[in-house]
Amino acid sequence: MGAGSWGTTFAKVLHDAGTEVTMWARRPEIATALATEHRNPAYLPDVRLPGISATDDYRVALDGADIVVLAVPSQSLRTNLAGWRDHIDSDATLLSLIKGIETGTLMRMSEVVAEVTGAEPERIAVLSGPNLAGEVAAEQPTASVVACSDAARAEAVQHACATGYFRPYTNTDVVGCEVGGACKNVIAMACGIAAGMGLGDNSAASLMTRGLAEVMRLGVALGANPVTLAGLAGVGDLVATCTSTLSRNRSFGYVLGTGGSMQAAQDATNGQVAEGVKSCTSIRALAKKHEVEMPLTTAVHRVCHEGLAVSDAVGQLLGRRIKPE
Repeated sequence: MGAGSWGTTFAKVLHDAGTEVTMWARRPEIATALATEHRNPAYLPDVRLPGISATDDYRVALDGADIVVLAVPSQSLRTNLAGWRDHIDSDATLLSLIKGIETGTLMRMSEVVAEVTGAEPERIAVLSGPNLAGEVAAEQPTASVVACSDAARAEAVQHACATGYFRPYTNTDVVGCEVGGACKNVIAMACGIAAGMGLGDNSAASLMTRGLAEVMRLGVALGANPVTLAGLAGVGDLVATCTSTLSRNRSFGYVLGTGGSMQAAQDATNGQVAEGVKSCTSIRALAKKHEVEMPLTTAVHRVCHEGLAVSDAVGQLLGRRIKPE
């Protein structure tokens, strides 16, 4: 459900794993191109997608689906689900590919799914890891994590998407996977800002490491297992998103670091959603609610939404009191 770059790529992964796939696209012209040309001209024009059905009618896409894969932007999930829920099979697994925290409610995506659909937690799974869409679509080897409180459902999803280039592991720590997936986007923006300012590898390594400390503090406060955040859904996803030029969040931050405006940064990502732009505010509020200190996240929020100059943000971070690690 969703035909962006990652939704399209994961549909390919499922098909390559031998799973029958139908894609839903919001835009009729995208659905038509997927169905007739077997490609997505808006996001992955050079990737062939044979054998995948597509439609712009969500009722058709959901009819008889055993696994409903949710691949829409985090802030539109609630609205979309409200329209879809009556057409989802009562025992279908709901798999979220979405990495974000909902504005206002401060809910993780699995919590939004549960609230809107009424699905039991054991029916809701999430997928996270170092999964840059372009590399996965090119069948470059990678690993990921499927998390669900019901281990058997996690294993069912694992088998549905395991290929020679995509290796999924299972986990029961949904909270850890979602916190890692949401927070890494914000830290990647900080790394992009630093790169745009001309800062080097020491700065990037420091930002990633201290960023991970923030993610772990918040994750533990929410009930996550810190071991999850030391794995693929934490460190793995963080490293990929913070270092790759394919990362929308890093690319967005890079433009800001060069002195570019928010609009220029949006233009540079070709109109695709950089989840960290909105999530930084939600994550900051969630951290404040649980009395967790997240200075990097706060700095990114202030740059994006309060007009703080990137040079002043760096100065404020370096000017914080020194303390034990």
